[in-house]
Amino acid sequence: MNARARAEFEILKDRERCCDCGLCAKQCANGVYSVTKEGGWRIADEKCVNCQRCVEMCPTGALKVIKNRNAPRSDGNWHLQAVREIYKQAETGGVLLSSMGNQSDMPAYFDRIAVNASQVTNPPIDPLREPMETRVYLGAQNREVKRDANGQIKPEGGALRLEVPVMFSAMSYGSISYNAHAALARAARELGTYYNTGEGGLHRDFYEYGANTIVQVASGRFGVHKDYLNAGAAIEIKMGQGAKPGIGGHLPGEKTVGDIALTRMIPPGSDAISPAPHHDIYSIEDLRQLVDSLKEATGHAKPVFVKVAAVHNIAAIAGGIARSGADVIVLDGWRGGTGAAPTRIRDNVGIPVELALASVDSRLRAEGIRNRVSLVAGGSIRNSADMVKAIALGADAVYIGTAALIALGCHVCRSCHGGKCNWGIATQQPELVARLDVEEGVRRLVNLVTAWKHEMEEMMGGMGINAIEALRGNRLMLRGLGLSSRELDILGIMHAGE
Repeated sequence: MNARARAEFEILKDRERCCDCGLCAKQCANGVYSVTKEGGWRIADEKCVNCQRCVEMCPTGALKVIKNRNAPRSDGNWHLQAVREIYKQAETGGVLLSSMGNQSDMPAYFDRIAVNASQVTNPPIDPLREPMETRVYLGAQNREVKRDANGQIKPEGGALRLEVPVMFSAMSYGSISYNAHAALARAARELGTYYNTGEGGLHRDFYEYGANTIVQVASGRFGVHKDYLNAGAAIEIKMGQGAKPGIGGHLPGEKTVGDIALTRMIPPGSDAISPAPHHDIYSIEDLRQLVDSLKEATGHAKPVFVKVAAVHNIAAIAGGIARSGADVIVLDGWRGGTGAAPTRIRDNVGIPVELALASVDSRLRAEGIRNRVSLVAGGSIRNSADMVKAIALGADAVYIGTAALIALGCHVCRSCHGGKCNWGIATQQPELVARLDVEEGVRRLVNLVTAWKHEMEEMMGGMGINAIEALRGNRLMLRGLGLSSRELDILGIMHAGE
């Protein structure tokens, strides 16, 4: 099968509009455009990932990217993506890798949940005229006071204060660029929220944002040392992530260069591989030992998060985590984004965060331990409505990753694992990193979260609610649309019309 027929996208160049400036070739890191010996243009459609960089930068509007019209035949069972994947594996013999999140047509439960509204007996609230409380606290604020033998209060770790219940989720330095990390860190400080370092350590330039930083400890322990642990406001133990439950991390050696290698504390050019399990955690007792060790290393001053992928027995797992001494449980659903994951794992392993969240919240309440921990939900939180629904299902706050990258300019071309992001986000090539303007990125991130906050206040006002605390776990405010009785039962909500 020839390369052009195998290509997913097709480039259309309007020869009458084209001014032969060559900007398309300069802007494309994938080598789609080149000049022939005769002086004409050669377009390698098979290299295009549809990042839209050339289209947006073309000064005359001469370019258009469309789905390849000369594609293999497909039907309802053998759809085109499956055919292309077989061709690719037949040629390479390798495992398929994918970026971003699960793009299958499986249900997105947030889209099948409606928010209830108040009318007469419980009137709505006007957020323009009445105060709305969007501040939340994550951590140990609900713990009973304990004293030592001398009557002194034992420190149990402080709670994180968020002015809006949104945080920027874990994305490591290496998987995303220096400029992307800088924009996330600065935006978090301006918004009064937090960003997560991911498993790549913390670049020395970003220690100044420690008051708004969550530092992560993954199985590879990259960049983990005492100063790192004490640099952030909280520590997150990564047990798993929604895009690849049961799978470890892998940053290729070609990306482990310069400051990335220094930050991760590994030799330049070596692959940074995080094992699937933590080799010192095989039980809740082992997890408790790590939680206690991290708290000891930070003088019991910082809350400890435990991040797990949403899987089929997640309620029982969360019950154990709540008893391990952790302050926050992070549930990452199967549509969570990632820089690289095995395609089959990404698309077939795990469960939606909506079902996991409702199940965990119900289990912890039934066991009388819900107030021991806070819950954070992640995995394709796309807008303020998703956030409101997640909180009503039981979350205290949400993580956003892909949404934040889109705010920075990501075009969701799903080629992060190639390291040639034309928008300067998922790349370490200096000339590409420079394309992401940090100041503009901060402004756009702040605008996004500010807009979500306003929309959340409007939705809360419509429900007759004036504080996040009254929304958390308030499933009476939700109604299902087209869901089975079993799905409604797991979500703990009624169907629309009831």
